[in-house]
Amino acid sequence: MIESIGFRNFKVLRDTTLALGRFTFLVGPNGSGKSTALKAFGALQSVSSCRFDTLASAGLLPTEGAEVEVTVSWGDPNKGLSVKGIWQLARGGSLSWTRPAQNSSNGHSQRDAAASDLHRIRIYSLDPSRLAVPVALHPVPELTSEGDQLAGVLDRLRDRAPERFEELNRELGRMLPEFDRILFDTPSNGQRSFLLRTRRGGHVIPAVDLSHGTLLALAIITLAYLPDPPPLIGLEEPDRGIHPRLLRDVRDALYRLSYPSQFGESRPPVQVVATTQSPYFLDLFKEHPEEIVIAQKEGLEARFERLSDRPDIEEILADAPLGEVWYSGVLGGVPG
Repeated sequence: MIESIGFRNFKVLRDTTLALGRFTFLVGPNGSGKSTALKAFGALQSVSSCRFDTLASAGLLPTEGAEVEVTVSWGDPNKGLSVKGIWQLARGGSLSWTRPAQNSSNGHSQRDAAASDLHRIRIYSLDPSRLAVPVALHPVPELTSEGDQLAGVLDRLRDRAPERFEELNRELGRMLPEFDRILFDTPSNGQRSFLLRTRRGGHVIPAVDLSHGTLLALAIITLAYLPDPPPLIGLEEPDRGIHPRLLRDVRDALYRLSYPSQFGESRPPVQVVATTQSPYFLDLFKEHPEEIVIAQKEGLEARFERLSDRPDIEEILADAPLGEVWYSGVLGGVPG
């Protein structure tokens, strides 16, 4: 499991570290580094194609020695293993690995496994209009960062993991009682689209006619029921477009990824990093302050603070909803 991701001169993240657990919930104002932290994983995955001038903090002089750094560090059982992305003006980007000295005998296998996991990390900023688009059939479809290929992912899940697909249908019907089943269509040769059937009357609603909230909810629960999800998933504002009454279901879908054994799953846990600006969504995590990170912005610089690290947190949260406390500005992480 990744223990932390550190930043130096990476856009608004000039000198800070984001501690990660199985589930990490980032809350803060616009421009406070929430999305930037998620995009850093993509920069590491395509280190050679990212340019120094597109990553560097505002005001960083492009001198020969100036560097932008992003460092990912693993915890147990790979404590001491880390990878650093370094970008320089003249030399471009490169990766530098550090292996635990005490595990030098299997250091290469540790690094290879970590490199594979790093490559499989996926960050999503879902666009409802992309979720509804029919897709060309592909042997191994994968949901893209904006949501393309959802129809292909659902189609493959039905064919390769029918039991999970049935569980997904039951969860869909529980979360959105208007519908009872996911169906499929072939709008043209080599294409697949999906539809939802209404519980009452059995009417079939094409994806393009579904509400944005319905599409977003379906995409999130689909991720939760994948048989082999990525080792780390980042989600920008998974509550966006979702009715407040459904936010608990969204939280539980994300928890299914991070804490599979609590939901009867036997697969490895997925690290989830989600962002929000919603006090209603934040309220649902009051009992787990260790999962919440406040993104603070001061001037041109942002930093991260885990809520459970505050010495006064029990007193602050004693008699008030967490979302209300955050909205008041007591915890910071609100527009200045």
